[in-house]
This record gives sequence, structure tokens and C-alpha cells, in this order.
Amino acid sequence: MGPNRPLPTRGGALPIATRGADRYFELKSQIHRKLIGVLNLERASSIPKDRIRAEIGRVVERLLDEERVPMTTAEQTKIVEEVLDEVLGLGPLETLLKEPSISDILVNRYNKVFIERNGKLSETAVRFKDDAHLLHIIEKIVSQVGRRIDEAQPIVDARLQDGSRVNAIIPPLALDGPCLSIRRFGRHVITQDEMLQYKTLTPGILRFLSACVQCKVTVLISGGTGSGKTTMLNALSRFIPEEERIITIEDTAELQLQQRHVIKFETRPPNLNKEGGINQRILLRTALRMRPDRIIVGECRGAEALDMLQAMNTGVEGSMSTVHANTPRDAFSRLETMVMMADLEIPTRVILQQLASALKLVVQVSRLQDGTRKVLSVSEVLGVREEKVDLQEIFTFDRIGVTDAGKVQGRFRATGVMPKLLERLRISGVTVPPAIFEEVVPVNL
Repeated sequence: MGPNRPLPTRGGALPIATRGADRYFELKSQIHRKLIGVLNLERASSIPKDRIRAEIGRVVERLLDEERVPMTTAEQTKIVEEVLDEVLGLGPLETLLKEPSISDILVNRYNKVFIERNGKLSETAVRFKDDAHLLHIIEKIVSQVGRRIDEAQPIVDARLQDGSRVNAIIPPLALDGPCLSIRRFGRHVITQDEMLQYKTLTPGILRFLSACVQCKVTVLISGGTGSGKTTMLNALSRFIPEEERIITIEDTAELQLQQRHVIKFETRPPNLNKEGGINQRILLRTALRMRPDRIIVGECRGAEALDMLQAMNTGVEGSMSTVHANTPRDAFSRLETMVMMADLEIPTRVILQQLASALKLVVQVSRLQDGTRKVLSVSEVLGVREEKVDLQEIFTFDRIGVTDAGKVQGRFRATGVMPKLLERLRISGVTVPPAIFEEVVPVNL
């Protein structure tokens, strides 16, 4: 429907709830255009919200009177709220952003918006008017953080005010129109009781991991996209003693450490002239000069893996990081490849020895088919053997089947191996019950 098509008259119009979505979008567009003539939208953020709401209400009433569009009070209130979202917020996305249970918002096209809730994807009724409307919202997001998106720079990573991570890509790279994804990060940090309630792990596994964190055992958390790596890192960081000085380094700030002595670093991408970029390697070197007790790297993605390993091997014990990998073995293969990206021609055996010396524990997490997240494996690093990092699995999750309700069946199982780390824990004055290395805990059986 063209933008100049007239609105229906009172005699032949149906209520807004039963008319086509295109006419509804057209009505909102007309209100928005009229509002621009009344308010200076550049100063809208400094104008009290009640005043803007009242102004929108007057524009709505005047427009409905001029066009003779029938609308109930509830429908008027709804359209006022939606136009308010367009003026002050992110348009159709505002209703989704206000829902705390939504963890991901995925806009495939202007008329195809999906969400993830409790680990499950579903399509919503939310839609944009057209590609231009969606592009306008994307530009609004990136402009808030001093960035721009256009044909010269068609991909942008940004962060909303609430810490949510945003990735956008537009034509010509996106063939079907602008695409947008928002990864939500709630203000609530999951507690150990909630992890046990959700059956992410067992009390025995949690007891062992907490003891390792307290005793400065270096931990690597491995898993796929959306598997809960950052959530697990946040949860384990609770066990770091309050008096320690922690420095976090991330591409996009996601960690929510609860200690009072925390310094947060975030990388900065280069500008259009490829200047001014600050990567994780630079921040890591800076962190080493600031007397850290622990360094937490949100995620290793490239050559900074070498600097991280050197930091861990030169006195910054108990550090933690995450990596994208499907198994603990794959995690070390990825880290080895990242170290090679530093172009220092380090022999493979030396890299493996650095990895085995720096990292002592690998926690593998995964999102299962029913949407639940589980600790699939906890493995101890023993050293290097036959040109490979030698791993010893301590705990594992065995999947058995699926219930009629779609819940994954399985069991957490200790392998029966007594980890060599127990001696380090004992020396540090932390004891772990030997029985946890023999327990079996069923799930949904």
C-alpha cells in the first residue's frame, strides 16, 4: 500500500483490530510525520515523557477527527504507546525488550521476527512497516553508540544501554533486506541455587568447581553459541574471594561480576579510516601493568590467546576465559590456531606446553534440544602427550533419550577418577568430599 493512499472513512471502516496491518502502519506513519512538525525530535530525549505523550495524544485525536477513523479509547492508547516507542525507543522492538524472559531477538526480515525464550525459538507477531522502517531502527541503535551503518560499512556490532549485544547487517551483504540480532543480558546474575534448580549441574560438580576457583585454578569454559558460556563464567566468578583485584577484558561488555574490586575493559573497533581500533591484545598488555590478581577474558577469538597464556604462566593464576568449541579437545585445537595467528613462528610443541601449563580445567557446556543448558563435561589438563594436550575427564553428562514431553533424559556421572588437582586444593586448605567423584545423578528419568 502506497504512503498516500487515503484512510478509510467512518462509513466503510472496520475497527483497527480487524483491519489490515498495512493500514495500521500507515496510520502510525501519518501520526509520526505530524509529530515531527510539532516537536523537535532531536531534543525529544530531554523533553519530559508525559509532555511528549500528551502531544502524541493531541496529534492522534486531531488526525482521527480529520480522517474520520473510528477507534476505541483502548486502541487510541495503544497507538499512542507505539508512536511513543518510535519517538523515544526502538519502535516495534520495545515490547520485546520489555519482556525479561526473552534472551534473543532475531529479525530475519522486516516481517519475520523471532525470539528465544527458555532456550526455544519461536516466531512473533511483531513486524516493521518495511525495510526502510527496519533500517531506520538499526541506524537509531548504532547512532546511540557513535557508530554508523551504510553501504561502506554494512556490518556493525554495538551495545544497547542495558548491555544487550547488537549485531546488524544490511544490503548489499544481506540479500533479503536488513537483518538484526539482539542478545539480551539480564541484570540478574544466576545463583548457584538456580543452577542446581535448573539441573545445569549437580551439587558435587558445583562443589568441585567452586573449590577450584577459590584456589586459583585456571578455568576455560568451552561451548557453542548460546550454550551459556558467559552465564557459567558469571556464576563461577562468584567464588573469587572478595579481596582480589579482577580485570575483565571483552569485545562487548557482558560479564556482571559481583565483587567490589573489578575493573572493566572493552575493545574499540577502528573507524572508517581503519584507525583508532583497540583490540584485546592491547588491553591485555595494559591489564598486566595494573597489578591484577586475576584477568578474565570474555572470549578468546584471535591472537590475544598468546598474551593470555603468557599472563597465566607469569603469575596471574586463577584467570578464566571462554572459547567457542564443541568438545574440550576442540577447545585446545582452536586455542592452538589462535596462538599461531600471532605470526611469531612458535613451534607447535611449545604452544601445546604453554596451553597445558596455563590451563588446568576445562568446563564444557551445551544447550540441549529441549532448550536446557547443561555442563556436559569437566576435564582436568594433565600435560602434553604424543603431541596432544592430555585431558582427563572427571565428570560427564550421559544423554539417554527424550521423554514424551520433549525433555532430555540422562545422568550426571563421575568417571571415578580422582583429579590431581586435589593435592593443590588440600595445600590451599580447601577440602572436597571424595564421594562426589563416585556419584551418579539421573535427570528426567
